[in-house]
This record gives sequence, structure tokens and C-alpha cells, in this order.
Amino acid sequence: MVHTDARFVVGVVGNVISGGLFLSPIPTFIQIWRKKDVEAFDPKPYLTTVLNCLFWCYYGLPFVNPNSILVVTINGIGLFIELIYLIIFFYYAAAKGRKSVVTYFICELTLFGALVAATMLAIPEHKMVMNRRLRAVIVGVICDFFNVLMYGSPLFNLRDVIKTKSVKYMPFTLLVANFLNGCCWTSYALIGKVDYFILISNGLGAIFGALQLIVYARYYRTTPKDEDFSSKTTNEVQLCTNV
Repeated sequence: MVHTDARFVVGVVGNVISGGLFLSPIPTFIQIWRKKDVEAFDPKPYLTTVLNCLFWCYYGLPFVNPNSILVVTINGIGLFIELIYLIIFFYYAAAKGRKSVVTYFICELTLFGALVAATMLAIPEHKMVMNRRLRAVIVGVICDFFNVLMYGSPLFNLRDVIKTKSVKYMPFTLLVANFLNGCCWTSYALIGKVDYFILISNGLGAIFGALQLIVYARYYRTTPKDEDFSSKTTNEVQLCTNV
């Protein structure tokens, strides 16, 4: 009972932090709305987050991985928010940008539908416990793959940070939120019965987050102080469901 309560509390905290991460691109889309133009903004991070949310929602359903309602709630909310972002992007994008969004979105739905069909039809329910575990393993591995990619994507910027000795493209609040989010969901996975799939990707996420914070601390003082951080970082927001 104590473990259940503690896990629920940590999960709620994780929901709040993840919700903040989902809402962090709002300044980007306010800028798009004001200019009536998507300019050079790339929709792929938001499209990737949609797919990640879909996979984690499926992972948290009772017939895949029972007692994971908090995983479903935050990713359901995240999915809704990301779809709003994509609608705004689609509305203000040129024809080529709209075609790209539609193409990627259809491919994602096809991939997700194929996974659901494969795991539901190829792994029937009549052997409930064994098949549920197998389904959770398959879906969990896929979820971990996308989550690790999203957690690790900001690391590709580290070479430029080290080369320029500037952290102008590393939003500090986002780095902290990513690190705390990884720590929170890692704790959630360890309380009670260990959920290794949530543990693996978020444990790595916490490590990646710590590495980014170390780099930020190292090069913060060498960053030109006249840089306008708020205007230069909006297009660098990395989206992570981190669940």
C-alpha cells in the first residue's frame, strides 16, 4: 500500500513536469501565429512526439501493461497538445510544408496501426498473463527506442557548444526540466514492481540530462552576454514525453 501511494505521488509529479515540457514550445507557436509564417521551423520534432505519445498510451493500457494509468494520462494530454501544434503549423505552412506534415502523419498512423494490429492479433488474449507480458515487452522495446532517441537528440548540439564555447542554443529551464523529468520517472519505475521499460529510457534520460547540465555549467561563462537567448532558443526546443 505504501509503495502504491508513493508510486502514485511520484507519477503525479512526473505528469506535472512532463506537462510543462509539452507546453514549452508555446512561445514558438505564438511567434508563428503573430508572423503568420512558419519560417524555418521544423515540424519533425512534433511529429515524432505524436508517435511517441501514441506508443506510450498503448503501452499503458490495461491489456498491455496494467496499473499504468498515469502513463496513459500524461501521454494522452501530450498527444492532444502536439496535435494542436501540428494544426497551427499546417495552417500557416506553405504547400510543401503541409504536404510534408500530412505524409509523415499518415506514415506514423500506419506504423502505429500495424503495431497494434500485430500485437493484438498475433498475440491473442486466451493465454492472458503470458501474452500480456509478451505484448508489453514488444511495445515497451519500441517505446524505449523512441524515448532514448528523443532524450538523446539534444546531445547532437554539444559539439557546436564545445566548438563555439557558447550555450546560447541550450535553454537552461528546458535542460533542468528534462533532467528532473528523467529522475522522476526513473523513481516511478523503481517503486514497487520495477517497470524496466520506463526505467531504461528515463534512466538514460536522466544521465543525458545531467551531461547537458554539466556542459551548460562549463560553457555558461564563456557565452557572450549580449546574446538574446529568448529569441534564439525557441526553434531549438526538443520535445520529449519522457515517460
